[in-house]
Amino acid sequence: MKTLQIFIALLVLSAHSVVAQRPPSVSSPEVHTDRSVTFRYYSRTAKKVMLRGEFLKTPVALTSDTSGIWQVTVSDIRPDIYPYSFMVDSVELADPNSTLIFANERFKRSLVEVPGNKPLVHSLQDVPHGRITYRWYQSGNPAITRRLLVYTPPGFDGSRQYPVLYLIHGGSDTEETWTKVGRANLIADNLVAAGKATPMIIVMPYGNVRPRPMSDFTKEMMTDIIPFIESNYPVLPGSASRAIAGFSVGGGQTLNIAFSNPGSFAWVSAYAPYTETEEFRKNFRNWSPDAAAINSGMKLFSISVGTDDFLYEPVKKNIAMFKSKKIRVKSYVVPGGHTWMNGKQYLSTTLQEIFR
Repeated sequence: MKTLQIFIALLVLSAHSVVAQRPPSVSSPEVHTDRSVTFRYYSRTAKKVMLRGEFLKTPVALTSDTSGIWQVTVSDIRPDIYPYSFMVDSVELADPNSTLIFANERFKRSLVEVPGNKPLVHSLQDVPHGRITYRWYQSGNPAITRRLLVYTPPGFDGSRQYPVLYLIHGGSDTEETWTKVGRANLIADNLVAAGKATPMIIVMPYGNVRPRPMSDFTKEMMTDIIPFIESNYPVLPGSASRAIAGFSVGGGQTLNIAFSNPGSFAWVSAYAPYTETEEFRKNFRNWSPDAAAINSGMKLFSISVGTDDFLYEPVKKNIAMFKSKKIRVKSYVVPGGHTWMNGKQYLSTTLQEIFR
């Protein structure tokens, strides 16, 4: 009996010990109605915790309480979706208490959405919604199975044919970045519901094919991705019903794909395109295009960039290069940097222009 009592006492002490060691519940990020946001991180051993975010000019420090919870509140954040991360003793970490993760292969960041008084173009609204499907296709570059995302519009009807937008992510991003960060599906839902965009299929492939992402991906798009989509979805035939767009590295891939395959895409939009690549130099260094044929075959060619984008000057030079070749190009120069906040706005503009 005494042995049993001792055993029970040890179990109780052990349970109390486990409870005592369990970290406290942490809510982060906490978005307040006044557009301020409180960020929290738990650590009893950290010596310094900093918050980095695209809503900040410089990182800010968190302060800790006696329970090991570090905290800071940032005020007056402009409504949007922002990446952020913690620097814990100089090591960058995503917020372990948030389920909204920036889809990226290189850095680990979380996302915080700050709503406005009115719904933004990417906001989840009470409108009919399309569907996102994860699909696998066979790539011959090299022989491997790859994944892409396909958005089909609200009320998708398999007996009806649709135009297609091929939408490419930025460098080190993934096939999920345009939906998880860029909210492409919600932007399309909202614009279609408002009568501002044509119902379309949007294909979001993985662009970081190895070993040479630019040249290999051009081949991948033309020989694997487009045939897969056209074999599995009811798409309208011809270049007039085919668009391509991309952000950053994806913008450079967009230019390479479109202009090395003339007549394949009638709608081409490059968002802050990164073009310091071997393929771009090969394609455009001594380029002597048939401007009349290109202009007659393209219904839209646009390039967008922000005035604070680190690619602002190279993009301006590329716009000037296309104009010097007599290629008709529409340029959008807007405030902001090389961010997905701008990327969402670029896409919104494109969706309202194509297939109209």
